[in-house]
Order: sequence, then structure tokens, then C-alpha cells
Amino acid sequence: MSFHRMWAELLPVGRSAASGGYRRYAWTGPDAECRAWFREQAETRGLAYEVDRNGNQWAWLGDPAAGDTVVTGSHLDSVPDGGAFDGPLGVVSAFAALDELRGRDVPFGKPFGIVNFGDEEGARFGLACVGSRLAAGHLTVDQAHRLTDGDGVTLPQAMASAGYDPDAIGPDPERLAHIGAFVELHVEQGRALDLSGDQVGLASAIWPHGRWRFDFRGEANHAGTTRLADRRDPMLPYAETVLAARSEARLAGAVATFGKIAVEPNGVNAVPSLVRGWLDSRAADQTTLDTVVTGVERAARDHAAAHGVDVEVVRESFTPVVEFDHALRDELARVLGRDTDLKVPVLGTGAGHDAGILSGTVPTAMLFVRNPTGVSHSPAEHATEDDCVAGVLALADALEGLLRT
Repeated sequence: MSFHRMWAELLPVGRSAASGGYRRYAWTGPDAECRAWFREQAETRGLAYEVDRNGNQWAWLGDPAAGDTVVTGSHLDSVPDGGAFDGPLGVVSAFAALDELRGRDVPFGKPFGIVNFGDEEGARFGLACVGSRLAAGHLTVDQAHRLTDGDGVTLPQAMASAGYDPDAIGPDPERLAHIGAFVELHVEQGRALDLSGDQVGLASAIWPHGRWRFDFRGEANHAGTTRLADRRDPMLPYAETVLAARSEARLAGAVATFGKIAVEPNGVNAVPSLVRGWLDSRAADQTTLDTVVTGVERAARDHAAAHGVDVEVVRESFTPVVEFDHALRDELARVLGRDTDLKVPVLGTGAGHDAGILSGTVPTAMLFVRNPTGVSHSPAEHATEDDCVAGVLALADALEGLLRT
């Protein structure tokens, strides 16, 4: 199967020798290598290749302007030291599924497309799904132009340095209007399929989720000469807020994570003046998520006041609950289960995806491939060769059903 060859070609790109994880950040060298690989795969198969105004890559079989186009794909960028499968599995499987359909001599009754959405992970500029958000109009041009990485490089500067026109970015409703169905295959970011013994599952919904920035401002001072009673140390309420987030999430049956922190002046022998932490929280429904975040914010304010520290909370991004198109999901379940008495498992997920961003405009669905480790955003993320092949075949079956109807 062509999957194995493509997977081997892409595997070394952007891989850290030190961690074994991937550093494929938007508009960097490794990202450019991934994009070149995508173009080569498209042109090798005789597909029409293009890059849209937002830097998303497309490969077309037939004229998408004819409408009711069936599209599949995912993304190729990564989180810092992420795993090999999150994103790339969906893109490689898309090309492999096309090869499978051609091998079956399936008639393409509709236009067909494969996409690589840019900057899905948000690893560089702090906002996930930038390419699909721009296309769907969920991110304004002004907001996108204000995005800045840790080195002070703006998104427009990064795009320009990579050879793309940042002044062209913006909503792309005409393109999305041509898409009749979008199916994204993704490695599962959990162990539900491993526990159920299934190789492939369908997505039901994406939990509401967001990112909040907590700025704790105290007073910088000497670590060796400042009495504990005289300190306004922002690290203390930050640490207590981290513990509060864990407690609030556990009580609500949700998740809450402080996974990123910035400290000023960041000296070993200095009491910090600023501790900035980012909260990522997700829950099965909006009410539960609101309860968790409100509880964490209340704890932050209480602990900050107790230590004479100021705190500011800023919501940097938010995505409401995403219910995938029920008719499309049910059709895929019917197609995937037609040769067996077993029902295809339907799973909810706490992870955001481009499919979720597009769901308000385009009928979307997702397939998950089993991950025996249950680990994602880490080098330990994994899927066996047999499960990857099962994912390709399931995707091909799903696409065949959509292309024939």
C-alpha cells in the first residue's frame, strides 16, 4: 500500500534528534518541507494543486467549482515535540485512500479534494486552526495580523518570509460553498478504541474548549535579602491556582491544564514580578466548562489577594461545542458497517480540529484510528501499521460511498 512509502518519506521531516518529537511549526523550514511533500504527492497523482489566500494547500481531482465536492485531509504541523500521527496521519491517509479508490476503479461522480490546513496546532502563534478559522471567517484579518510568536515575529512577517502574501488572507466563503462533505481522519487522542477493541471509530462531537491567560503581577525583589513577609510573589498564587484548576476539573468531570508559563525577570535569585500562565480547559458541555473556568478564576483572585498580587484573566480563544453533521455521520456508519454485524463506535472528543471549525459551514465528519498508548501531543503517540491500514480502507470506503451518491 502506498501509505507505507509516503509515511516513511514524511517521518524524518522536523523530527528532533534529542526528544524524538516533532517541531513542525507554521511558516518555518520543516513546515516548508511538509508543504513541498504535499505538492509533490498531488502533482505525482495528476491532481490540480493550489494554495488558497490563507496558505491552505489543496489538491483537486475534477473541478471543485462544480459543487458538492467531497474533501478529505487534515494538517501537517505539530505542537512542540509532538507525535508523528496527529495531523499527518489524516493527510497521508487521504492520498492513500485516493490510490485505493483508483485501484478499485471507483467512478468519481463528484469532484474530489485533499487539503492540508495551515497552522492547525497553534504552536507558534498561540491560536489553533488559523488556516481554517480564516477561511471560515472565524478569525478576522485584523486579529490574524496581531498574532505574534515568542520571538516577536508577527504572522504577516512569518508568511511573507515563507513566500506568501499576508495581505491576501481572509474569509473564503466561495471555496467552502463548493464543498458538499469534509471527512477528516485523525489518530484518536485517548484510549476509547483501545479499550473497546475497535480499530476505527466515528466522531460524534467536539467538546467546548478554550484558552485563558492568567497574568499574576507582583514585585520583583532579591531572593536572598527580602523577608518572606515583605514579598509580593506572583509565583505563589499561580501555583495555588494550578492546584485549584485540577480540583475544579476533577469535581466537574472535565479537564483543565496549565501547560505553559512565562516568568519575569526569570532569574534564579529573583522574586518574580510577573508570572503568566495559560489555562486550557474542556468539558462535555458549556455549563460544565463555565463552572470550571469560573471556579479557577475565582481561586486565582482569592489567592492573588491573599499574597498582595494583582491578577488579570484574558480569554484568548474559545470554541463552542461542535456537533458533527448527523446525516453525514449516520451515512458513514452505514457504509462502514455494511459488511459486518458490528456497529462502528461513535466517540466524543475533547480535542479541537479543522473539521470542527468548518462544521458550521460545511457538513463534516471525522474518523478516528486507534491509539494503543492513549497518548497524544507527545513522541509516545502511536498507531500500529495494521490500524493505519484499517483507517485508510475505512476512509476509502467512506469516500466511495459519498462519491457514488
